[in-house]
Amino acid sequence: MLPQSRWVVLALLLAVTIINFVDRQALSVLAPILRNQFQLTNTDYGIIVACFQFGMMTGEFPMGWLADRKGARFTLSFAVAWWSIATGLHSLGRAMWHFAALRFWLGTGESANFSSAMKIVSQHFPADERAFAVGIFNAGSMIGAMIAPPAIVFLTLRLGWQSGFLVPAALGFAWVVLWRVFFRQSPAPQTAHTESIRNAELLKHSEVWGLILCRLLIGPVVQFYWYWTPEYLFRERGLSLQSIGLFAWIPFLFGDIGNIGGGWLAGYLMRRGASLTTARRITMYGGSALCLLSFAVPHASSAVLAITAICMVLLGHTCLSANFFARISDLSPEASVARVTGLTGVAGGLSGMLFPLLTGRLVDHVSYTPVFLLAALMPLAGVLLLDTLSRRTAFHA
Repeated sequence: MLPQSRWVVLALLLAVTIINFVDRQALSVLAPILRNQFQLTNTDYGIIVACFQFGMMTGEFPMGWLADRKGARFTLSFAVAWWSIATGLHSLGRAMWHFAALRFWLGTGESANFSSAMKIVSQHFPADERAFAVGIFNAGSMIGAMIAPPAIVFLTLRLGWQSGFLVPAALGFAWVVLWRVFFRQSPAPQTAHTESIRNAELLKHSEVWGLILCRLLIGPVVQFYWYWTPEYLFRERGLSLQSIGLFAWIPFLFGDIGNIGGGWLAGYLMRRGASLTTARRITMYGGSALCLLSFAVPHASSAVLAITAICMVLLGHTCLSANFFARISDLSPEASVARVTGLTGVAGGLSGMLFPLLTGRLVDHVSYTPVFLLAALMPLAGVLLLDTLSRRTAFHA
């Protein structure tokens, strides 16, 4: 791959991540309408979200294996087409189990996004640029979450709620065409090396377990904000659907700043003489400290202050996240990066499946307060576990 073309590919990874998160955010933006129309409880909604996470958990390792084995060009082409079909079929949903089944399908496809992207970053970016590259494509998660509320509301008010699923599905198919055209020089899959590093061997290393446990704890936090922020602002803060469309995107703008800024900061620290591990520690601990402001959200005296606290949490979380994903490539042999990413995704999928169920029960029977408290503490706990278990900067099979 020519040096300049990696940035074109990175732009395509950013684009697909945006589409990915518009697809998954569409349901949360439309949740007030769908819940009222189809009489869905908080527990029902929690089940629907959990089914998506179950799909993610189910697909993570197979998609990571596929990316290591067949390469990212094939894997992303298949995965984006697969999840775009599921997105479009949401327009036919009429009951809780319809949406639950389609969310599972969606999750199995979307699980390929990060493992394939991490494979490409590990192959084409040096260590001091990886967090920045991860921050760029991971910014798509926040851009998608940022543009989804106004875009989906706009489509819904003019064309009906079904268009909020059909238009993003069409964008996915369009992206596949661009991907097939522009990404033609992927390095040959490292089959022999991949086979020499057995899956069981990966689990013998404490670094891998540190990554798994870290994602287990940090993953559900941002997912909680993706899926429940519109509902929280609608039910607890009294915002209308139009107001949600106008304001719910703002925290995700701060998430973008954290993604790109956190990745840039790690590279800057390394260029100033900090070691790789020190740069990761500073950015990840700093990000987890900002996540502690999650507990302030339910105690804020106004919706404006609540949204401000959410902004700071997402700023910190994405700074942490960009460096966490870069840490995967720091700690993993190149031939296993996608599989290690997939293993962490299994953990994130498990906790992401259980946390919405817990959230639904707590909101129905207690309040949002204990959920925000958990969201405040889990990122710091995850970083502490990763730091404790990661004693080396790399391991070798």
